[in-house]
Amino acid sequence: MFNDRTAKFLLLAALVICVGGAFAPNWIVNQFMFGFSRALAILGLMVLWRTGLVSFGHAFYFGLGAYAVAILDSKLGVSDVFLRLLAGAVVAGFAGFLIGFIMRNYRDIFFAMLNTAISMVLFGIVVKTESLGSTDGFAISASTIFGLSPETKYPLFVIITLVGLTAALAVNFYLKTTFGKLTTAIRDNEIRVEYLGFSVAHAIHLKYTISTILAGGAGALMAMSLGQVDPESMINWTVSGELVFVTILSGPGNVIAPFIGSLVFEVLRTYAFELAPQAWQLIMGATFLTIIFFLPGGIWSLIEKLGGKKNEK
Repeated sequence: MFNDRTAKFLLLAALVICVGGAFAPNWIVNQFMFGFSRALAILGLMVLWRTGLVSFGHAFYFGLGAYAVAILDSKLGVSDVFLRLLAGAVVAGFAGFLIGFIMRNYRDIFFAMLNTAISMVLFGIVVKTESLGSTDGFAISASTIFGLSPETKYPLFVIITLVGLTAALAVNFYLKTTFGKLTTAIRDNEIRVEYLGFSVAHAIHLKYTISTILAGGAGALMAMSLGQVDPESMINWTVSGELVFVTILSGPGNVIAPFIGSLVFEVLRTYAFELAPQAWQLIMGATFLTIIFFLPGGIWSLIEKLGGKKNEK
């Protein structure tokens, strides 16, 4: 499933998107920036899902990444896009590594809901703390690139695209390694994995940490794309729900899927709100149910079916 064609497609797609973005209107550029930023977190959740684990609390790490950017900007005046991205990923990854010592001992609903509880603790702290912006959050200054201040969002768009490409290739490589191949083995039978001489706890800890690093990077990129952070849009449980929604919408079949699913979600939500502002959540819910009933493998399973039919012809 993960082969050289995946890497080639990612490279070609990144080239086409970067070139096309130079001529695309701002609203399309924004859609791709928001979609690809979120896709990093979906990529991490996909690694967990393939292991049989679902987290309803990854807004914790998404929010940590976003607020790391905001605090660096407001307190230290750091505006470089790469330093902001690194800070978001490192802060979230470090928190995920520490919390991972607890999470690796839980499975199923306990794993999912414990993550939710941890996320809500951060939400409560941020909302009640004025120095963290409380309910209003922070406005974030425009990002610079090696000291240069771009006049448009296009350079940030290119960086987000390339970061997404790099993350997808890295996860694709990881899934080919021994620990990466343990994902489905752990999901199917943990005891046999232990008998083979591997520590399931260590493997899950590594996967959990990887997912939190990606979620933190996603939060940092989203914060820079939006130009602001607040607890409702970055840390609340609804954000975790959106991430899980897009993960299911995308499917776990390929590292390309999170990027396609995130773009579909972004476009769907935008137009649902524009066409039916009073019922857009109903439209999203109906879409979610449709995916569960007719495409349990997500959008990627549909792409595989269409590709298979085309090859048969």
